[in-house]
Amino acid sequence: MTTPPAPGQPSRRRWPRRLGIGCLGVLVIALVAGVALWFAKPWAPDVVVVDPGPGGTRVTDQGLLANYYPVPGSAAPGILLLGGSEGGISVYADQQAQLLRDEGYSTLALSYFGGPDQPAAMESLPLETFDTALAYLAAQPQVDRDRMGVIGSSKGGEASLLVASRHPELKSVVGMVPSSVVWQGMDLQQPWRMVSIGSTWSADGQQVPYLPFGDFRGGDLVQLYQAGLDQLAQHQDAIIPIENAGAPILLVCGESDTMWPSCEMSRQVADRAQANGGPEVTVLAYADAGHFAAGPPVSTDNDFYNSLGEYGGSVAGNAAARAENWPQILAYLQRTLGS
Repeated sequence: MTTPPAPGQPSRRRWPRRLGIGCLGVLVIALVAGVALWFAKPWAPDVVVVDPGPGGTRVTDQGLLANYYPVPGSAAPGILLLGGSEGGISVYADQQAQLLRDEGYSTLALSYFGGPDQPAAMESLPLETFDTALAYLAAQPQVDRDRMGVIGSSKGGEASLLVASRHPELKSVVGMVPSSVVWQGMDLQQPWRMVSIGSTWSADGQQVPYLPFGDFRGGDLVQLYQAGLDQLAQHQDAIIPIENAGAPILLVCGESDTMWPSCEMSRQVADRAQANGGPEVTVLAYADAGHFAAGPPVSTDNDFYNSLGEYGGSVAGNAAARAENWPQILAYLQRTLGS
């Protein structure tokens, strides 16, 4: 016979029920937290497409999404400006476009993914988007179509060198912390899809041959890319054929880059160009700078200043690199395009 519980003591039969209810509660809380995490996506960067600033116009012609900053008056050199893996048109890309306009270059800051009605991931992005953007820029009355160039940063640096290899008519090419190869694509909104993603780029509806990421065993993201580069001998078709470019090329990189090995890849571009009779390639490398080594100077009172060392190098080292290389970039543009 079962002994009845003492007064005030719960029945043994109630424990499994209470345990089940408790586990169910934990599962519900976990599910709610997971749903909240999914919508918040704290791991994913915020994609913005900033409105055009003074003197700029939004371009949506021919399926493009861009901010255009024309130089008033007669036809000026034209520049296609490409941001990186942040997608859209960032505040900093838009500010750079305005600075270039002020220097005498009609500039088109292009969103090539991440914007409204655009692919959310860096996956099979059509290179024809850049062809269309260059054609649009060349057709503008404020642009001298015989004096055009492309500037890209990070993933946009990879794109700028691809664009240069497809458009030998370009007179100027600047790659900021660029790549020497076409990389496997990424989905920063759904990172668990990484293993199933092929090339970042496509052409004529086909994936452009790419270099897969290597094994990532933790540490800085640069290790993922370095492991990929270690296998480059098996993926020679992923190397950007920079020898097809017609313009002298300026590359800027940080030796302490923790995003990807931008200086190693910049030197690979230079070596390939030299070995294959390609254009002159100049590499500006900075020891105490990382992924934010290149671009317009950043003042100490700018909100971005203290983030300059986030992906390698010190804040001061990145700031010094930018203060030094931006005038060199402008001098290069003057030499190759005039103003």
